[in-house]
Amino acid sequence: MLIFIMIAAILLLLLLIMKFKVHAFVALIIVSILTALAAGIPVDKILPTLLSGFGNTLAAVALLVGLGAMIGRLLEITGGAKVLADTLINKFGEKNAPFALGIASLLFGFPIFFDAGLVVMLPIIFSVAKQFGGSVLKYALPAAGAFAVMHAFAVPHPGPVAAGDLLGANIGLLTVVGIICAIPTWYIATYLFGTWLGNRIHIDLPKAFLNATAINQTAVLNPPSFGKVMTILMLPLVLILLDTGLNTLSVSGVIDGSQTWVQALRLLGKTPIALLITLIVAILLLKEQRSYEQIEKICDNALGPICAIVLVTGAGGMFGGVLRASGIGDVLAGMLSDTGMPVIVAAFIISVALRVAQGSATVALTTTAALISPMVAASTDLSQFDLCFIVISIAAGSTAFSHVNDSGFWLVSRFLEMDTKTTLKTWTVQETLIGIVGFGIALIGSILL
Repeated sequence: MLIFIMIAAILLLLLLIMKFKVHAFVALIIVSILTALAAGIPVDKILPTLLSGFGNTLAAVALLVGLGAMIGRLLEITGGAKVLADTLINKFGEKNAPFALGIASLLFGFPIFFDAGLVVMLPIIFSVAKQFGGSVLKYALPAAGAFAVMHAFAVPHPGPVAAGDLLGANIGLLTVVGIICAIPTWYIATYLFGTWLGNRIHIDLPKAFLNATAINQTAVLNPPSFGKVMTILMLPLVLILLDTGLNTLSVSGVIDGSQTWVQALRLLGKTPIALLITLIVAILLLKEQRSYEQIEKICDNALGPICAIVLVTGAGGMFGGVLRASGIGDVLAGMLSDTGMPVIVAAFIISVALRVAQGSATVALTTTAALISPMVAASTDLSQFDLCFIVISIAAGSTAFSHVNDSGFWLVSRFLEMDTKTTLKTWTVQETLIGIVGFGIALIGSILL
């Protein structure tokens, strides 16, 4: 009966989102309540269970996503993204322009979301394509794929943060593992594939860009230096590595982890603190480009677009809390363990199924993590590395098979002015490759470590 309830809950969730176009946030709340009732959770315990799952997820996600969005928006408005792309292209040369754009997108994609990052980079991509010639796909796919990879694999993006929290993964270690997995995934699945495809399918520059009507980039008279941009992008990584490195030294017995100075330095490397420090440094470094009053408005405007993402992520955690409280996850864990299927494989398969069915990578990530969290909790032999690779496996599955129910699919299609068939042949295939390659790397990593 519990397995039937779980299947019915997922089908109802997909039906509400896909058929009746109910917002994912509302759909997750409705399904969470109905699942709690059907699973026999006492009526007086239902609301506390919902609020606990929702609140615990928001506590882990909201700070990271909010601070990351502010950092990304500051770099966008002050011209930091364009400086980064121009410098890399000048360094790598005309022949390696797609590679340079991809590297710029990887770096810029660390704090900024897929949609926002792609919109910021597209005018740069189109300008480079106009300058050097050839199919626009050769330049657009490596860059767009970089944002997709970072959005799925890298903290502080909401999907991996929520999944890591639900599975009990160390967020600092997950940040390092996610980036290590993201780089070869991007190189194989988006750079090599994107440039190969760009040499075989010719797509002209969008008329909207050529007419300079639909896509515009505000001129920045005094953009920040490349050094400032790199400082802002690399600072959180350095701080987070400080926490992870000291933790490793402490566990290995090299240093005493209980000492005050160790705890203080590790505090600086905790992801919310690292991002807060980075935001403060960014404000100080970019004060020449914008006044403090303008910077305050930029930061304020950055929070608006992420509200829906944060709420959907919290609702996913709510659904996960209900599943844990009902015992459904324990039954699922028993079923999958009876089949002998490894947790990391089950996580990938479930995530792919949810991604294909409802389109949202964030919903697929959070829901899958909620479903398998009891399996993970019951597996006493899983290390922190294993937990991180399971999160990457879920992230890989949530990226695959982007199609007509995915907003990112239409974003790429409309901006590049491609028809649906061509977008399926290009973007959908690339997203699927990202999923397959990312899962393969995570699987190999879990075996080796």
